[in-house]
Amino acid sequence: MTEPVHADLQEIVVSSHRVFDGNFLHVQRDTVRLPDGALAEREYIRHSGAVMVIPLLANGRVLMERQWRTPMHRVMIEFPAGKLDPGESWQVCAQRELREETGYTAREWAYIGIINNAISYSDEAIHLVLARDLTPGRQQLDAHEFLDVFEAEPRQVLDWVRDGTVTDVKTVIGAFWLDKLLSGAWDLPWQALSTD
Repeated sequence: MTEPVHADLQEIVVSSHRVFDGNFLHVQRDTVRLPDGALAEREYIRHSGAVMVIPLLANGRVLMERQWRTPMHRVMIEFPAGKLDPGESWQVCAQRELREETGYTAREWAYIGIINNAISYSDEAIHLVLARDLTPGRQQLDAHEFLDVFEAEPRQVLDWVRDGTVTDVKTVIGAFWLDKLLSGAWDLPWQALSTD
């Protein structure tokens, strides 16, 4: 469902320019006209988008990762995820990231939807998906990428959300989706995707 445009809240861009161009992120500064006619500046991060995969194993567990995250200055527990390459579909990105980070491939996929994880300062959109009918293989990590892949019980992941062990927003949302799906409260259609 698309939310109707609320003209009384809309900000109109008067000018826009890039203030920083990084290898991964870009910072934009817009001058906008507010609903009352005043001008204001808005700074935000432009992001290519990403995909997060919740890999369901035949034993009922899920695959997770431990990875150092520099902005947080600590190791974080997350579901496998990675950024979209230009023009790449969520399907291709999900298959690639699952294979590269965990070594696994999946025969069946279910699309959850898109989340916007930091709407006050970033346009990043993350596609959330589930993968099952997994086949193990060899990790294909990027150069200088270090992570620890492990199995966890879905209930344990929820406990980690509750006690603050897991704070990554995409993983928190994924844990709640997983709980609803496994309980039968919610359902998603599964589809076979080519692993080529």
